[in-house]
Amino acid sequence: MPQIITYGAELIRINTSKNKIEYSTNKGATWNSRYSGSSVGTFIDLIEYGNEIIACTSKGVYYSSNKGATWNSRYTSPSAGNFLSLQNNGKELLASTSKGLYYSTNKGATWNKRGS
Repeated sequence: MPQIITYGAELIRINTSKNKIEYSTNKGATWNSRYSGSSVGTFIDLIEYGNEIIACTSKGVYYSSNKGATWNSRYTSPSAGNFLSLQNNGKELLASTSKGLYYSTNKGATWNKRGS
């Protein structure tokens, strides 16, 4: 399922069929390409988090501070499993992974398992 977020005056989405980040300035009537590289792996989910967009990908957690035009790695260790989705609960970043629910209090740089 394509993920779409509102970021400022734009909608930003993952185009899953092309593994691209696209944006719209007219409420989704038309879409423009913003990022189409392959170094981050396959995009899975996006979330706005402070002044960044954070993405979980097939290679881990990446962040962008320029509306998704470029991406930097934040967490690529396999210890938390494969990332499936991200959520902001107001105090921490939550991730559903193949190994369970994880949380981060530092924008996704480190992850701890929630519960046992």
